[in-house]
Amino acid sequence: MKTNLLQIPGVGIATKQSMNDLGITCVEDLKGKNPEDLYKQECEQKGVLIDRCQLYVYRCAVYYAETENPEPEKLKWWYWKD
Repeated sequence: MKTNLLQIPGVGIATKQSMNDLGITCVEDLKGKNPEDLYKQECEQKGVLIDRCQLYVYRCAVYYAETENPEPEKLKWWYWKD
């Protein structure tokens, strides 16, 4: 069963749409993805440098997708700041 992107902590409607635009339609699609690549691709698609907070959300989202029992602290996007 494919799971909804909105279940990822920190992912709202706008980020879900951004992920969809990158070809990511469910949580499982994030497994094996490089968050930095996703961020760069989104910046290129939109033709602007997006706030780095989006990169932190991608880092959190990939962690969430790849981790069976994620640590609660790591499910906060700000944990993933540079």
